[in-house]
Amino acid sequence: MNNTILIKRGLLLEYLTLSWNVVGVVIVIVAAIAARSVALAGFGLDSLIEIFASVVVVWQLTGVNQQRERQALRFIGIAFIALVIYILAQLLYTLLTGTHAVTSMGGIAWITATFIAMLLLAFGKRMTGQQLQNEVLLTEGRVTLIDAYLAGAVLVGLVLNALFGWWWADPLASLVIVYYGIREAFHALRESAQSGEQSLIQGKEH
Repeated sequence: MNNTILIKRGLLLEYLTLSWNVVGVVIVIVAAIAARSVALAGFGLDSLIEIFASVVVVWQLTGVNQQRERQALRFIGIAFIALVIYILAQLLYTLLTGTHAVTSMGGIAWITATFIAMLLLAFGKRMTGQQLQNEVLLTEGRVTLIDAYLAGAVLVGLVLNALFGWWWADPLASLVIVYYGIREAFHALRESAQSGEQSLIQGKEH
């Protein structure tokens, strides 16, 4: 399969991710406000960052070069750091104020659908990124996979709260993304630095 077809496939996957998350941001934020859910609020912000990451990848795929790849990876890494900071701040606020989330059936339904959709999109991005040998698409595919992990964690928290009234399960679920967010932020920034070093070496050779 030639690179042109693979790039078109990569762009299609990004457009699908963008469309899903644009709709999802509205649904999740409305549900988060209604349910006073820190997990849903964190997931809504994660969706915003996923939108940003997808836009970055579309920008990179439409003009592939090392300079763009380095900048794209750096942007994704910074977005992850912002996500981690927000979730930790929101979690601290929730625990200090004793805010208890209420049941959100709409949130549960959307998060379930998102969990499945993000797993499928992440798989497609990983396969396409490997065939293209495109680190930016692979990195953003991990962003999508993290989105799926977070959806699963949030879903567990929402269901436990709905079934057993375990209010603490909701903010606890948001901690899942903190671990993956920190890991992927370091990965993206490290790849950006390595790309910069390679560019510098090639420049000296020429």
